[in-house]
Amino acid sequence: MKQVTINNSFITLIVLDYGAVIQKILVKDKNGKSTNVVVGYDYPSKYLTDEFYLGACVGRYAGRISNGGFEIDRDEFYIHSKNGVHLHGGKDNFSKKHWKIVEVNYKTDPYVKLQYKSKHLEEGYPGNLIATVTYKLINNALHIIHEATTDRSTVVNLTNHSYFRLDDEDYIDDYDLQLNCPEFLETTRQLLPTGATQTVRGTEYDFIRNRRIGSTRLDTPFVLDLSNEKVGELISHKTGISMEAYTNQPAVVIYTPEGFPAICFETQNYPDAPNQKHFPNSVLRPGEKYHNVAIFKFDLVH
Repeated sequence: MKQVTINNSFITLIVLDYGAVIQKILVKDKNGKSTNVVVGYDYPSKYLTDEFYLGACVGRYAGRISNGGFEIDRDEFYIHSKNGVHLHGGKDNFSKKHWKIVEVNYKTDPYVKLQYKSKHLEEGYPGNLIATVTYKLINNALHIIHEATTDRSTVVNLTNHSYFRLDDEDYIDDYDLQLNCPEFLETTRQLLPTGATQTVRGTEYDFIRNRRIGSTRLDTPFVLDLSNEKVGELISHKTGISMEAYTNQPAVVIYTPEGFPAICFETQNYPDAPNQKHFPNSVLRPGEKYHNVAIFKFDLVH
């Protein structure tokens, strides 16, 4: 397992080739102390048995897919499901693959670029897919660029699955959260979209205005306001660290796990878009390039 560290005057980033994992993001808190703002393992070998997708690139399709498969151009493709749900690309998804480190730049605007070649019908998905993820530091922001090409029509939805933790508290209740998300996707008990959207107004999902997370726990696909690429903001007043998130994607899944204090910002297409024809298109065809950008900007509040 290979490890790459890049840094500038604001951020130190440690990346693994296994799962294209973000192992650590180190930024300074209000007292000048270096703070790791993502949950991770100190020993890389621990990721081999990780079940939480900590910091990994997940795919081919991040999120959930129903019906045990999908159809493209009248061809049916069957993918692994558990209790009627296909999650994050299947049993042996991208988070469990060894990616190739294809380029590292340690100079101005440092970056590391990784690549994985997914063969036709791997996990049931059609097409030979070449996926790349680039982690790039520009000033006080981490840019995550997912790209992909295919030789046969397929579905693609990649995201980074980092669990953000801006301090060392045992809960996230005191974090401030703001989301530019006027709607969320209605889901079943299995967290599969029903196809309907609901307004956040008057619900526990309303974070249009900055407020404490409190006792709210989420595993929720939110619909982004496409007039604004800013997803939202997370703040810890203990460390003074704030994180603003931006994306070119139509949705974000906000996830707060039960087992430890953290929160995910999974910027992506809608879950189950391959089976919901009125959802944004998830099909990538030969000659096209999948391009998904997420930006996480770290700053201090006083």
